[in-house]
Amino acid sequence: MTSAQMLTIDAQPSPFTFEAAKTALIVIDMQRDFIEPGGFGESLGNDVSLLAEIVPTVADLLAFARLHDWLVIHTRESHAADLSDCPPAKRLRGAPNARIGDTGPMGRILIRDEPGNAIVDTLAPLAGELVIDKPGKGAFYATRLGEELAMRGITHLFFAGVTTEVCVQTSMREANDRGYDSLLVEDATASYIPAFKQATLDMVRSQGGIVGWTAPLSALLQLEETH
Repeated sequence: MTSAQMLTIDAQPSPFTFEAAKTALIVIDMQRDFIEPGGFGESLGNDVSLLAEIVPTVADLLAFARLHDWLVIHTRESHAADLSDCPPAKRLRGAPNARIGDTGPMGRILIRDEPGNAIVDTLAPLAGELVIDKPGKGAFYATRLGEELAMRGITHLFFAGVTTEVCVQTSMREANDRGYDSLLVEDATASYIPAFKQATLDMVRSQGGIVGWTAPLSALLQLEETH
């Protein structure tokens, strides 16, 4: 494959066509706090193994994107140490065992530069890849993501990460409103509640792709066999 080629993969609800030179992979929030035992996800009563299961697939997707010179972007849901960017409406909601900013087994939960806020080692960003710290669910809100994509002429986005129905879907909807064609890699995303993942996939690709497209990683890997 060359970066100037227009490529098409099988997807739902229709084939997805993109140009590698104008494509970015955005990996949402593959952080220790969400994926490993002892983090924020587990404090909410979730089974974090459901998220850990996708790490090998996300790693394969990252390897594909890097091999073909896509722009690679990682996001982290994170807050300043003084919680100045974490409104009480977010911090105080629900009844978790530990709240944002509290001290947990991996340091203060969802606070920048704390051990638990780091992306899991297997998926660690490489030098030169963008890392976006976001205070909200969506990757565009209060971040430089939009400017970074515009500077590079990006038109198409592939999404992976967690959780499907919250930060991933929010980011895809933000991208849709900004004119990007986006595809969610089905087996490179996960939810603590599997039914929510399935519902999100159905919503994203409904009505002719009202938010975007979905496809499994295998649809991308088939490009290796045909180019």
